[in-house]
Amino acid sequence: MLTISQVIEEIGVPLSTFYRWRQQRKGPKAIKLPNGVVRIRRSELERWIAALEEAA
Repeated sequence: MLTISQVIEEIGVPLSTFYRWRQQRKGPKAIKLPNGVVRIRRSELERWIAALEEAA
């Protein structure tokens, strides 16, 4: 599982953009762990990127 920092570095967007996408439900699905930490599965990030490529 990836941290938010890893995801934004990989896709090249600012943290504020990532959080805005989360609020708008436009970003990759994230998992909130019991300790409150948010993670994104690698497979979910890849699925999300593929969907964006298909839409382009």
